[in-house]
Amino acid sequence: MAGQFRSYVWDPILIVSQIVLMQNVYYGSLGLWLALVDSLVQSSPTLDQMFSPEILGFSTAPGRLSMMAFILNALTCALGLLYFIRRGKQCLDFTVTVHFFHLLGCWIYSSHFPSSLTWWLVHAVCIALMAVIGEYLCMRTELKEIPLNSTPKSNV
Repeated sequence: MAGQFRSYVWDPILIVSQIVLMQNVYYGSLGLWLALVDSLVQSSPTLDQMFSPEILGFSTAPGRLSMMAFILNALTCALGLLYFIRRGKQCLDFTVTVHFFHLLGCWIYSSHFPSSLTWWLVHAVCIALMAVIGEYLCMRTELKEIPLNSTPKSNV
């Protein structure tokens, strides 16, 4: 392993804690976005907006607002990837993991597997946005120049 710039050590505790942290970022920011969007139309947020596949749709105003909240949440979670994951090559992994656990949560909450085409399209767009923007942000920080100061550390 000597000679590598970044060596990767298998650390399951770090990985599990990052997954839990990203789930908290996902649901925390989604809850805030849904509350904000619902306050615009004087509606009260419900768990159905997060976990019910039938609520997402283009035909109703609450469905469109929920879709907007999910899209905005993908952008917010991309920032979570930047601050908590910090590795461009892990952004897709954590994005898919977060959405896989959300799929399981929707399945358990509604007692049936999500079969709505709109639900799948919204989440595919969210996965793409979160992964690509998160990877872009992480790569920007990874590729920053390392300052090399050629002046001596002490003036003796």
